[in-house]
Amino acid sequence: MANNDSGYIKKELPKSVGKLGAILFLIGAVTGLIGFFIDPGRAAYSYLTSFLFLISISVGSLLLVAIEYAANAVWSTPFRRISEFLAASLPLLLILIIPLLLSVQSLFSWSHSAEVAKDPMLQAKSVYLNTPFFSVRVYVILILWGLFYYLIIKYSRKQDETGDQLLTKKNVKLSVIFIPIFAITVTLLSIDWIMSLETRWFSTMFGVYLFAGITCSALAALTYIAVKLKEKGYLHPKITKDHFYSLGTLMFVFISFWGYIAFSQYMLIWYGNLPEETFWFMQRWAGGWKIVSIFIIFGHFIVPFAVLLSHESKTSFKKLKFISIWILAMHFIDLYWLVMPGMNANGLEYSFSWMDISFLVATIGLIIYMFNRMFEKHNLLPVKDPKLQRGLDFHL
Repeated sequence: MANNDSGYIKKELPKSVGKLGAILFLIGAVTGLIGFFIDPGRAAYSYLTSFLFLISISVGSLLLVAIEYAANAVWSTPFRRISEFLAASLPLLLILIIPLLLSVQSLFSWSHSAEVAKDPMLQAKSVYLNTPFFSVRVYVILILWGLFYYLIIKYSRKQDETGDQLLTKKNVKLSVIFIPIFAITVTLLSIDWIMSLETRWFSTMFGVYLFAGITCSALAALTYIAVKLKEKGYLHPKITKDHFYSLGTLMFVFISFWGYIAFSQYMLIWYGNLPEETFWFMQRWAGGWKIVSIFIIFGHFIVPFAVLLSHESKTSFKKLKFISIWILAMHFIDLYWLVMPGMNANGLEYSFSWMDISFLVATIGLIIYMFNRMFEKHNLLPVKDPKLQRGLDFHL
């Protein structure tokens, strides 16, 4: 039935979508759990990589929602619910973080008192890097994200029922507060869960680097799903290629931003030539990691930059789908490249493991399952948003 005068008609996704998500999650979760019993140290690193990927999609999608409200954007309003649905995994992070908190000693050398006792640098950092404070920071960050998700999504959905425009104003205020909090918490996340894997290394640009990757992946997930829904007739008929051109342009902008930050971080560390900084890159330029490093340069920047450069590619559904999946895959590889060499710092020898695939499959399954659940329960279009009609009428 029609939900409003805009002509939007709510449709249901095929039941196979939810089943696929559930099956993928169960297969990945069960095999991953077996991995924790077989080799808990190795499983912890695989789990951390996929957990960071899940964070990228969920909190990155909430960031896109907040940016739309804060910027008073119009063209993106018809797409906003897709990002809201993708953010639905955020409350689950409070539970999914538990295996990582139980694996702190497998992941971080600073959690071993014997290691701290013989290393002056670890002693100097122990005020910040200690297990109790670390655990508190983790839960404070996740609770903050969950709180903003709950309030912003609550007001967005309530507007479907009441049409109250004051709810938009409330979400604008919440979004303006959330954006700087997001910047701070993502920086802390990057320090705690990635940088501290190799305790001696530091970079003042690392939080921005992770932010750029998170935003790229959230935009890629939004674009891929939006194109698929448009092709299958789920989106409003007034949504045109002009809307998708804007999505393609945003992906192009953030890919360029990621490339700029990645190069700037490398250049400043190379130019400074300080041993406590350069070892991190040298470690990723040795053995098989050299191939991965070169692949990331081309795959995460040059390929998507070239594909998205033309006007035609930003409006081609085929190219948008391809490059969205490509960017998501490259973001996971980038996270893998950031996390896995850290095993050497904790005395574990790296080797590729089936657990890397297991946890990734579980993550993809969870995202699909949660998206399907939200799709079943709520409108795909914010039917009484005051900006909706202008968003549907948007033209370049």
